[in-house]
Order: sequence, then structure tokens, then C-alpha cells
Amino acid sequence: MTDPAGGAAPQRRPQQRKQVLLRLDPSVYEALARWASDDLRSANAQIEFLLRRALAEAGRLPGEAKPIPRRGRPPANPSGSQ
Repeated sequence: MTDPAGGAAPQRRPQQRKQVLLRLDPSVYEALARWASDDLRSANAQIEFLLRRALAEAGRLPGEAKPIPRRGRPPANPSGSQ
């Protein structure tokens, strides 16, 4: 595949997750970290979970938003049967 200028078209890379610097009050972060721990999530995953929930409740979650990637070991039986 070539581009209009005659060269090779650039390879499409999978879209990477965006990195964002977030400044929080230390006490807010501590409360968030405790909540995340209770839900067996990282603080980062908890923030994304809460932002997605707020966007969905406001009707602003984009339809093309991919689900949060699952972390950790894959299920022992991926088909779901035992």
C-alpha cells in the first residue's frame, strides 16, 4: 500500500492508552486508594472505573470506548464450561 506521495503508507499501530498527570489532594488519594484496595483494583483502575461510570450516567460515554482491559491471569477454562 502506498500513500499519495508515492512512498509506503505508515503502518497503523494499535491505539495506545493515554497517560494523564493527575494532581489530587493527599487525603482524597488515600481515600481513593483504600476504596480501590477494597475493590481489588489499583488506584489507576479505580479512577478509570469511576470516570467511565460517571460518563455513562451522564450519557457521555463514547460508543467506541473499549472495555477496561482485564489484568492478571486469564481464566483456567476460557470457554466457561467446567
